[in-house]
Amino acid sequence: MDPITDLFNRIKNAQAVQKRTTDIPCSKLKMRILELLKEEDFITDLKKRGRKPHQLVRVDLKYNQDKTPAMNNFKRISKPGKRIYQKAKDIRKVKDGYGMALVSTTKGLMTDKQAKKNKLGGEIMAEIW
Repeated sequence: MDPITDLFNRIKNAQAVQKRTTDIPCSKLKMRILELLKEEDFITDLKKRGRKPHQLVRVDLKYNQDKTPAMNNFKRISKPGKRIYQKAKDIRKVKDGYGMALVSTTKGLMTDKQAKKNKLGGEIMAEIW
């Protein structure tokens, strides 16, 4: 299974039963994705737990005042079987600016806004709203 899709599915499943936290197997890519989700206010906090190679990340989930999840949904754009690349000028807004896209550039993983600001294109990994 695709590890990035697994990360988002674990978050969605925990939010479906209104859990406060969820544990996700740790990797550098997953940590960077979770850091971007925290920066964009989709989750509240994250902490590494355990020792390598079985290290986990405890993710504190965020809910709105009406107890709906802050992260409603996601869409995996570039998949292991089909990679999708776009130039900086072709990267479009997600849900009219209410969501974000994860872009893997030569300067590392960043949001669509950061990539456009730095005029960098790359692989569009996922859209989150």
